[in-house]
Amino acid sequence: MRGGELVPPVGERDHVSGPADAPVTLVEYGDFECPYCAMAFPIVKAAQQKLGDRLRFAFRHFPLREAHPHAQHAAMASEAAAAQGRFWAMHDALFSDPGSLDDPALVARARRLGLDVARFEAELAEGLYAPRVREDFRSGVRSGVNGTPTFFVNGLRYDETWADQSAFIRALRAAADAAERAEATHGNR
Repeated sequence: MRGGELVPPVGERDHVSGPADAPVTLVEYGDFECPYCAMAFPIVKAAQQKLGDRLRFAFRHFPLREAHPHAQHAAMASEAAAAQGRFWAMHDALFSDPGSLDDPALVARARRLGLDVARFEAELAEGLYAPRVREDFRSGVRSGVNGTPTFFVNGLRYDETWADQSAFIRALRAAADAAERAEATHGNR
């Protein structure tokens, strides 16, 4: 693992799955319309399953609007779902079926997830969550992100392959092991 540092570190504003005290934190800068992010989705899910409580996962938006015209609205839709406590459900729904991301498809997903659809539509139309998405994007730029998906492991950019699921999970386990060893050494002083 080498590369840039995550700016800012994972905090209260992030969408996080997994325990705060996990020895490894994986951050993805992603785009819901990116085919590579869709390919990474089941790999990250497998890593979450294999590492369990040893992994904390955070997702940050990095919509590549020039290449993916629906990415910005999909990111805002996930934030509208987050306002109703369903970020991860929408995240998973968007990556599980990335075929259609126009507004009617986003509303249909909101309906299937049991969201308050009128509120969801109003917030999406208003662009209420555009600043939140822009904040994630800017943090990605400051962190050296220039494409999606870009991963950070324990605050450092992960520049090895993520497409090889076994190698990715081995790298995450190694990072968890190293963090646990460092904690044990530091704790014994």
